Amino acid sequence: MTVLDIIKSLGLKVYTETVGMDREITGGYTSDLLSDVMGNAQAGTVWITLQTHINIVAVASLKDIAAILLVKGLEPEPNTLQKSLEEGIPILGTSKQAFEISGMLYQLLYSNR
Repeated sequence: MTVLDIIKSLGLKVYTETVGMDREITGGYTSDLLSDVMGNAQAGTVWITLQTHINIVAVASLKDIAAILLVKGLEPEPNTLQKSLEEGIPILGTSKQAFEISGMLYQLLYSNR
């Protein structure tokens, strides 16, 4: 399943339409603590968070995260958006809470296993 596939399946907003749509998704990780994500997230995951500042792109790049998904209708700060385009990391959005979209992503990725 690719980033584009989850966008279509979950009805996500796309802030960076030109980058990373063909990246393969291997799982998801939900956390708002940057240190937690650095220590525990796996490459290829979708990172679900409410953080919108530029440091999320640095962490996502460090961990080779496939996409960042912002919750609760939050939008990336302008410098975050610019850095994500430079790094090729898609930033997506939803109005849903982290708990709800995490469950939806889990079901989408693992319901056929």
